[in-house]
Amino acid sequence: MFARRVVMQLKPNCVPEFTQRLEKEIIPLLRKQNGFQDEITFVASGGKEAFGMSLWDRKENAEAYNRTTYAEVAKILDKVVVGTPQVETYEVSNSTFHKIAAPVVA
Repeated sequence: MFARRVVMQLKPNCVPEFTQRLEKEIIPLLRKQNGFQDEITFVASGGKEAFGMSLWDRKENAEAYNRTTYAEVAKILDKVVVGTPQVETYEVSNSTFHKIAAPVVA
């Protein structure tokens, strides 16, 4: 499993709009992407920063999303985000929800 973490600074008083855009526009787009598994979004106390973690079945599907649909997602977020969101990628080593265990090292 593969993960994309997107960190963003939110505009003042935009948490309700940010959450609504995720629910009504972004998550439906993600659900249409090949290999998409899950989206978990976090908002810091005070509402100044947020990050989203999307989970993908394979790195190739996450990269395909990044090359195609992510530009549309960034445009949707532009109304509630200050600056450019920072994207980081990871291999998932553990997940109780998705039943992934860390590889055993001999």
